[in-house]
Amino acid sequence: MNFWSNLHVAYENERRLRDFPRTPGSQGPNGGFGLFKPITKAIVLMPTTKEMPQQQLATPADINHGIEKHIKKLEERFTQLKAQVRQAQQLASMGKLACTIAHEFKNGLSPVLSYAQAAINSDDPALQRKALEVTIKNVHMIESMALRVLEMSAAKAMDRDHAPLHPIIEDAAACLCRDVSKDGITFRNNVDDSVKVWVDRLQVQQVFFNLFLNAREAMAPQKAGLLKVWTENVDGFVRVFVKDTGPGIDTEVLGNIFDSFVTTKNGEREGTVRAGGLGLALCRDLVEENGGTIQVSSQPGTGTVFTIELPANSDVE
Repeated sequence: MNFWSNLHVAYENERRLRDFPRTPGSQGPNGGFGLFKPITKAIVLMPTTKEMPQQQLATPADINHGIEKHIKKLEERFTQLKAQVRQAQQLASMGKLACTIAHEFKNGLSPVLSYAQAAINSDDPALQRKALEVTIKNVHMIESMALRVLEMSAAKAMDRDHAPLHPIIEDAAACLCRDVSKDGITFRNNVDDSVKVWVDRLQVQQVFFNLFLNAREAMAPQKAGLLKVWTENVDGFVRVFVKDTGPGIDTEVLGNIFDSFVTTKNGEREGTVRAGGLGLALCRDLVEENGGTIQVSSQPGTGTVFTIELPANSDVE
């Protein structure tokens, strides 16, 4: 036992002895019992150097090093959490398409099944060939749809390049997995083939995909509308306009529309509560990470215009 433990035991022993019933002549000359001297005098033990608690004061350099190490760990953890949130935002956007994707897969597979059933019960070479042609065509379409979804939902490191904007917008529209004309919406990509931007292609594609998805959801109920994209050059940047003729955004929501969980959609549908408001927050983050800006203007009943500025070259940020 160390010094402090010995002292505690001595104190307890002394207390017990003093409380013990005394008989005449049992008291010793020092106030204790005749057989013992006071216990507190019996254990004059000093702590050894080994037992003494060793406390060393940290130097300023040690403190700074510890703080820097802790900050570095926090930064690494923050980066990990940010990547996880980004992935969740991407998956949330793709999740909104689940029903549409399932419907389009069904539309692609139904003709394959019908032709296959007809061909297997027929000896007509022309019908059998037609069945194979329909199968190849529709399987390619479904495969392409699946690859777009996988590419959009994948978590990848940023890879910026001088990319043509027109095909990025076309790919974003194709990722909707359903032609907007089926919902009575006209889509016009008026971006010239020569327009290029210095961006990560997949990240900017995700931005336009989210905007197109919101526009389709806004206009689909009325079975009519126009979704139009065009650009203009402004001081080393490409300004992109995305306009829809939907019902517009309420002024109370407009100022916070790029904040997480702010949404213009009803939070309840068919008795379930839905999480929303992640798509535009992701758009803002992705645009800013690519050196650009995004703004919105809208009037209820007249539609919405999103204005995105993206760097035309690597040296304009």
